[in-house]
Amino acid sequence: MSDQLPNFASRRVIRPPSDPKRHPPRHGNQDPNANKRKYVRWGFKGLAIVAGAVLAVSGISAFDLYNQLNRDNIVLANAGEADLEGPLDILVVGSDTRDGQGEEFGDVDSELADVIMLLHISKDRKDAVVVSFPRDLLVSIPECPNPEGGTFSAKNRQQINSSIGYGGVACTHLTVQEFTGLKIPFVAMIDFKGVIEMSNAVGGVEVVIDKPISDAYSNFYIDAGTHTLQGAQALGFLRTRHGIGDGSDLARISNQQLFLTSLFDKIKQDGTLTNPIRLYSLASAAARNMKLSESMTDLATMVTLAGAMRDVDSSRMVFTQVPTRVLSGAEAGRLESLSDEAKALFELIRTDQPVVIEATPAP
Repeated sequence: MSDQLPNFASRRVIRPPSDPKRHPPRHGNQDPNANKRKYVRWGFKGLAIVAGAVLAVSGISAFDLYNQLNRDNIVLANAGEADLEGPLDILVVGSDTRDGQGEEFGDVDSELADVIMLLHISKDRKDAVVVSFPRDLLVSIPECPNPEGGTFSAKNRQQINSSIGYGGVACTHLTVQEFTGLKIPFVAMIDFKGVIEMSNAVGGVEVVIDKPISDAYSNFYIDAGTHTLQGAQALGFLRTRHGIGDGSDLARISNQQLFLTSLFDKIKQDGTLTNPIRLYSLASAAARNMKLSESMTDLATMVTLAGAMRDVDSSRMVFTQVPTRVLSGAEAGRLESLSDEAKALFELIRTDQPVVIEATPAP
């Protein structure tokens, strides 16, 4: 896929035995096949022991993974039924909460949806599109359930990242559904520590950085060139906005999409999605470090979702963002959607049509 990011937002074993010791000859008639039968019996017993051990470990692993997946789940409202045979829509939210993240991230009390992305996988599993929602995008926030009882009132012209403050990620989910007109059955939320652990689980992600980045705000500094990012460095790359481009969230989105493109390519090339051991390791890391909607906590569902991603060719995975314009005056710095273009984009997704991005030539 193209490396450019146009305005309409492309970025888009059993070991054979050594010589056995000979048994001392016994008196009486000797059956020449006795030792052979004995080794065959012990071979079958050995196979049974190995198979039993594998099943036991797999059972423990599956049980452990099931418990991790079903911990502190996200309860969605009005999400629609999940059809695993049809097109798949997954909302991914990155939270900037500092709660439980460690002293290095400060002690800010508020929580915002730092990253909001919609992943759509076509029914035939040939195409996929990732749509980023800029955190400064002005939207209407619908009435959202309060986890402690009651509801939060609807609000107009609010930044979309603030939606998580009105009922948690479930409210962000409702907000995105209202904005796009889509029913989204799956939601996953990740925090700072989660990003660090997930990047470690895949052994880092390689990215090519055109210009040095120096961002004192997020304490991220890196030279131009090819880098394998993981841990805190991967998080810094995904968070930085003041050290790139015009310092806006639109510039940061390009970094996030570059990282995800490389991550997807690495997972495909490493065979993670077809290797049970690697897939379990990645799923376990995700379960430990992400909050998932109840619709995603079934192991069969997770396998289906992984299989869907496995079948998508990276050349047919499109990265884009909500078409927007930058506002001025009292709302300077905030973004407003270009309604006709946004409507056309989400209509393509709703009807499961391929999203084609035409790069805009540089002036």
